[in-house]
Amino acid sequence: MDYFFELFLGGLTRGSIYALIALGYTMVYGIIELINFAHGEIYMIGAFTALIVASLLTMAGFKGLAVLALSMVVAVIYAGAYGFTVEKIAYKPLRQASRLSPLISAIGMSIFLQNYVLLAQTSDFLPFPSLIPKFGFMAPYEPIFSSSELVIVSVTATVMVLLTCLIKFTRMGKAMRATAQDRKMAMLAGININRVISTTFVIGSCLAAVGGVLIASHIGQINFYIGFIAGIKAFTAAVLGGIGSVPGAVLGSLVLGWTESFVTGYISSDYEDVFAFLLLVLILIFRPEGILGKSRAQKV
Repeated sequence: MDYFFELFLGGLTRGSIYALIALGYTMVYGIIELINFAHGEIYMIGAFTALIVASLLTMAGFKGLAVLALSMVVAVIYAGAYGFTVEKIAYKPLRQASRLSPLISAIGMSIFLQNYVLLAQTSDFLPFPSLIPKFGFMAPYEPIFSSSELVIVSVTATVMVLLTCLIKFTRMGKAMRATAQDRKMAMLAGININRVISTTFVIGSCLAAVGGVLIASHIGQINFYIGFIAGIKAFTAAVLGGIGSVPGAVLGSLVLGWTESFVTGYISSDYEDVFAFLLLVLILIFRPEGILGKSRAQKV
């Protein structure tokens, strides 16, 4: 039973990691029905930014939570600026084009950002400092659930609640929902959809940066390719839960995390991806819109 509980907590952490990235995918798709394949690279850039800032702060004599907080703030701002810029350069000019054009643009932007970081940094894995301190009250549970895992799970839960409140109760959230339902009618109602779409990209990018900093600190290393792998898993989780749905993205991420954790623990780590994608295929066969997704009538 202890082993099962350990795997459960491991899956919860994995799912929380995927959720921080999947929320960005699902927000953008919910607003403009675009799969932003460059989102994983924003996550990677957030992690690299935090590494550079943390190194500078450590050399300047900063320690502990101050390094984590300042690195996080700079990474979030930098990633948000990247998300805003990517939307303006790669997607806005194609807003009236067929759906295939922005999809290809997203893939191109993903490859561009990967190679940009490869040339600007290195192709090797770089060590990432452990920025999250070990809490004293977690000492008895460290073997099965570390302080960094507790922080990741807590941050994911807080982000989901705040994001839900933003979408349901704020003026910008109402504008997002109106834009998602009918963009033209939202424009006629006086909503600045350009600002809504840009805000969506910025929020999604900021969340990816938060995930990048926490996950890199937990794992202890980064390279230019981490965004691709994490992005594919997070996209799978978003589709699994019902892409376009914030609770669905979190639920899909948790289901994916638990699936990988239990398969790794009881069968073999060699098959974790096989079972994860098999689960995705099965759910899409019997429920194409995902676990919490809603089917949409096709416009003709």
